Amino acid sequence: MKLIHLSDLHIGKRVNEFSMSEDQKYILNQILEIIDRERPDCVLLAGDIYDKTIPSAEAVQILDDFLTRLARRRIPAAMISGNHDSPERLAFGAELMKETGLYVSPVYDKQVQSLCLTDDFGKVQIYLLPFLKPAIVRHVYEVETVESYQDAVETAIAHLELDPSCRNVLVAHQFVAGARRCESEEMSVGGIDQVDVTVFDGFDYVALGHIHSPQSAGRRTVRYCGTPLKYSFSEAGQQKSVSVVELFEKGRVEIREVPLTPLRDMRKIRGTYLELTAKSFYEGTNTEDYIQATLTDEEDIPDGMQKLRIIYPNLMRLEYDNRRTRENRQIERAADAEEKSELELFSELFELQNNQPMGAEQKEFLEDVIRLAKGEE
Repeated sequence: MKLIHLSDLHIGKRVNEFSMSEDQKYILNQILEIIDRERPDCVLLAGDIYDKTIPSAEAVQILDDFLTRLARRRIPAAMISGNHDSPERLAFGAELMKETGLYVSPVYDKQVQSLCLTDDFGKVQIYLLPFLKPAIVRHVYEVETVESYQDAVETAIAHLELDPSCRNVLVAHQFVAGARRCESEEMSVGGIDQVDVTVFDGFDYVALGHIHSPQSAGRRTVRYCGTPLKYSFSEAGQQKSVSVVELFEKGRVEIREVPLTPLRDMRKIRGTYLELTAKSFYEGTNTEDYIQATLTDEEDIPDGMQKLRIIYPNLMRLEYDNRRTRENRQIERAADAEEKSELELFSELFELQNNQPMGAEQKEFLEDVIRLAKGEE
């Protein structure tokens, strides 16, 4: 059984006010070419199909075109909603689409959409679990204790009644503890959205969405395929790809990546203004790429952004790295922010802003506010 695993298309996304629509059309065409070569038995789309809960008309047209051309290939597809999607909007017409081979997760209400495929090794049961928050599952299972994301996913999976004799595949959109994040992802303070990989122990393969870097999470067969395009400069060094998953007899799963080539890459360049504008520097490279330029000149270049865009029309960001910027204290997102509590993060911000730590009374007041905001009292 061959599966193609996609996620986090973020159709309609804008990066630094640049529309990614043309790039998304290009990469979706390339994905269809890969599907034609690979001839999978099913295509899995693991959430964040759109970038916004209310997508633009153009974004809807792009997805409609992709799904229509996919349906013409007579290849089943399974799609779930992510945290950026509106479950109600994404699932509109789901029963009609099922007749064309497209299975879409409905709004979560105990019933989990699934499809069963067969091959020479028997059945493959594919379950579609949309992005879950504790409040969603708590509303459905009022008699059960559901306080965390971990509780929510555990509870939902516990009611699936998996058949351990067949190969079970889950399509889900959650943050598995230990996965590496990118700047283009939404981050929950204190890592409250984390779930442990052990909640997926009953599945032979877990097709995850939510994290933008391709990677395994906890074990080889619990996998994020990543975004098909780079959506932040923290991803500049990545090779985007499509994950191809082959299920053989139970217990044997092979995974490989098919690389994607974007219409425009996302790159970082660095040097003085004279260096970056020298023909010898940019000659032979694609100046149409999305660029983050870091100038090392000690003095700011007047209208530097406009001047550099003569050569690099898709220059997205201009920064300086010199004595002045290094001396300025800047508030940056901590790399380990998801591991810190709300109190720790705010305390660091308070000290940075006021050059002194919070007092005991201030901390006590903040703890009360945090508990109230989280609905703990």
